[in-house]
Amino acid sequence: MCLAVPGKIIEIKENEGLKMAKVDFGGIFREACLDYVPEARVGDYCVIHVGFAISLLSEDDAMETLELLKQISNFEEELGPEAGQR
Repeated sequence: MCLAVPGKIIEIKENEGLKMAKVDFGGIFREACLDYVPEARVGDYCVIHVGFAISLLSEDDAMETLELLKQISNFEEELGPEAGQR
Protein backbone atom coordinates (compact mmCIF):
# COMPACT_ATOMS: atom_id res chain seq x y z
CA MET A 1 0.00 0.00 0.00
CA CYS A 2 1.29 3.45 -0.92
CA LEU A 3 0.49 6.57 1.03
CA ALA A 4 0.81 10.23 0.10
CA VAL A 5 0.63 12.74 2.94
CA PRO A 6 -0.14 16.48 2.84
CA GLY A 7 2.33 18.93 4.32
CA LYS A 8 3.03 22.66 4.38
CA ILE A 9 6.01 24.09 2.50
CA ILE A 10 8.15 26.03 4.98
CA GLU A 11 11.24 26.76 2.89
CA ILE A 12 12.29 26.38 -0.75
CA LYS A 13 15.85 26.05 -2.03
CA GLU A 14 17.79 24.56 -4.90
CA ASN A 15 19.96 21.51 -4.31
CA GLU A 16 22.11 20.18 -7.16
CA GLY A 17 19.70 21.55 -9.76
CA LEU A 18 16.53 20.29 -8.05
CA LYS A 19 13.87 22.52 -6.51
CA MET A 20 13.62 21.26 -2.92
CA ALA A 21 11.42 22.17 0.03
CA LYS A 22 11.39 21.78 3.77
CA VAL A 23 7.89 20.46 4.48
CA ASP A 24 6.06 20.48 7.82
CA PHE A 25 3.90 17.43 8.56
CA GLY A 26 2.36 18.63 11.82
CA GLY A 27 5.67 19.28 13.54
CA ILE A 28 7.70 16.66 11.71
CA PHE A 29 9.91 18.21 9.05
CA ARG A 30 11.18 16.45 5.95
CA GLU A 31 12.77 17.47 2.67
CA ALA A 32 10.88 16.89 -0.58
CA CYS A 33 11.50 17.53 -4.26
CA LEU A 34 9.21 20.13 -5.87
CA ASP A 35 10.16 19.51 -9.51
CA TYR A 36 6.71 18.00 -10.27
CA VAL A 37 4.99 21.15 -8.91
CA PRO A 38 7.22 24.03 -10.04
CA GLU A 39 4.47 26.55 -9.21
CA ALA A 40 4.71 25.70 -5.47
CA ARG A 41 5.46 28.57 -3.08
CA VAL A 42 6.30 28.86 0.62
CA GLY A 43 3.05 28.49 2.58
CA ASP A 44 1.42 26.17 0.03
CA TYR A 45 0.20 22.73 0.99
CA CYS A 46 1.31 19.81 -1.14
CA VAL A 47 0.86 16.06 -1.26
CA ILE A 48 4.15 14.22 -0.72
CA HIS A 49 4.76 10.69 -1.94
CA VAL A 50 8.17 9.01 -1.48
CA GLY A 51 9.94 12.36 -1.17
CA PHE A 52 8.26 14.08 -4.14
CA ALA A 53 5.52 16.69 -4.08
CA ILE A 54 2.98 15.35 -6.57
CA SER A 55 0.24 17.98 -6.31
CA LEU A 56 -0.82 21.12 -4.49
CA LEU A 57 -4.00 21.37 -2.43
CA SER A 58 -5.87 23.90 -0.33
CA GLU A 59 -5.24 24.26 3.38
CA ASP A 60 -8.81 23.05 4.06
CA ASP A 61 -8.27 19.89 2.00
CA ALA A 62 -4.91 19.28 3.69
CA MET A 63 -6.42 19.62 7.18
CA GLU A 64 -9.32 17.32 6.29
CA THR A 65 -6.94 14.67 4.94
CA LEU A 66 -4.68 14.90 8.00
CA GLU A 67 -7.72 14.50 10.28
CA LEU A 68 -8.85 11.41 8.36
CA LEU A 69 -5.35 9.90 8.60
CA LYS A 70 -5.38 10.58 12.34
CA GLN A 71 -8.75 8.84 12.68
CA ILE A 72 -7.45 5.81 10.77
CA SER A 73 -4.42 5.64 13.04
CA ASN A 74 -6.59 5.83 16.17
CA PHE A 75 -8.93 3.17 14.79
CA GLU A 76 -6.03 0.76 14.19
CA GLU A 77 -4.80 1.34 17.76
CA GLU A 78 -8.28 0.55 19.11
CA LEU A 79 -8.45 -2.72 17.14
CA GLY A 80 -5.20 -4.01 18.60
CA PRO A 81 -2.25 -5.83 17.00
CA GLU A 82 -4.17 -9.01 16.12
CA ALA A 83 -6.84 -7.20 14.03
CA GLY A 84 -4.94 -7.48 10.75
CA GLN A 85 -4.08 -11.15 11.27
CA ARG A 86 -7.56 -12.57 10.77
